[in-house]
Amino acid sequence: MRDLEADLAAAVAGEVRFDVATRAAYASDASNFRQPPIGVVIPASIDDVVATHRVCHAHRAPLLPRGCGTGLSGAAVNRAVVIDFTKHLDAVLGIDPERRLARVQAGAVNDRVGDAAAPHGLRFGPDPATHAWCTIGGNIATNACGVHSLQARFDGKGSRTSDNVERLEVLTYDGLRMWVGPTTDDEVEAIIAGGGRRGQIYHDLRDLRGRHAGAIRQRFPAIPRRVSGYNLDELLPERGFNLAAALAGTEGTCVTILEAELRLIPQVPARTLMVVGYDDIFGAADHVTEILEARPIGCECFDHALVRSTERRLFPEGAAWAFVELGGDTTAESEARALALAERLRRDADPPRAVALIDDPARARRLWEVREAGLAASSRPSGEADHYPGWEDAAVAPEDLGRYLRGLRDLYDRFGYTGAFYGHLGDGCIHSRANFDLVSPKGLA
Repeated sequence: MRDLEADLAAAVAGEVRFDVATRAAYASDASNFRQPPIGVVIPASIDDVVATHRVCHAHRAPLLPRGCGTGLSGAAVNRAVVIDFTKHLDAVLGIDPERRLARVQAGAVNDRVGDAAAPHGLRFGPDPATHAWCTIGGNIATNACGVHSLQARFDGKGSRTSDNVERLEVLTYDGLRMWVGPTTDDEVEAIIAGGGRRGQIYHDLRDLRGRHAGAIRQRFPAIPRRVSGYNLDELLPERGFNLAAALAGTEGTCVTILEAELRLIPQVPARTLMVVGYDDIFGAADHVTEILEARPIGCECFDHALVRSTERRLFPEGAAWAFVELGGDTTAESEARALALAERLRRDADPPRAVALIDDPARARRLWEVREAGLAASSRPSGEADHYPGWEDAAVAPEDLGRYLRGLRDLYDRFGYTGAFYGHLGDGCIHSRANFDLVSPKGLA
């Protein structure tokens, strides 16, 4: 350990921290997991990242690239040397409005990319609830989507980060630095013929694809929010042998991301928020197919557990709500689309309890803030045991959401759990917080 620390300190111009306090600070993220790292490197430059890989490879020490640690599934904690990209490697390097591309470093915050693209009438599609803090490297590592990533699904290639990445500059554990992205069969052949480590990687990936292409085509589920496992389908010829998209969601297990070239989508000039109240979240899920037919730019659902009692006055009648945001070139157009959807929902055989169109921008912003702050409200419900994440990113075909959520509630009831359900309704992505016993020996057993 001391030799590793000394060698890193000699090779890195940035900070190398192996003290107890730093290791404790990096032992957790927004998930339930706790694992102190071996040490932490805060690189001052890309050269520092390369040097860290070289030293750790020589010592056979594992590496973990890290953003802001906002993920709920433990991807940012491990017994490894953590590389924190957030302090110095966080730049938005450029916006190409004609090609609708942004080039950014891995530590760039999601909102900063949006701010840089906004003057050109563009935005980055995926916008997780933590968009003010989460990094693009983290978005890629977890293949994040977000509240308004539905627009990228309707107006672009798809709602996942993998669908919105053009190219990546990556660094392998053994020190190969390269750009990856969509690759034609002829280009793959040329790379393999060129030999070296890069040629070997492409050869092995092509061989992997060849051996398993049939199973990949047959068994990979066709759902919008599939992010678990590895995106081997992106290596198929019809997908363009897209190694950048294949690496999205790998959580740092394959490469370290240095830079990203991101696809941007047009900003929507006008938005209208519709808040739909239901007796329970199952009713909201049952309406998702009708809602998606209206091509919303955002669609969220959550139950009352995510709303503090002091905030309930902002909401229409109900115990669960769907936030549906419609876009248009003008306010009149977005409002007309919202009114048409509201009328369809009211005429449904099982209509919602209430539908409210929010025409006050300040109130709409406040409602979105309540949704984004909902995790805190659901963590410590009044008079109940603390609630924790742990059932995260369930990916379901949107048309099956109602049945899935009822089954999950039955499962919770069977084992005596209560919890809050919320998620990206349009993408079929569900999160939950439950009163898991993470304190007593019995609960942890």
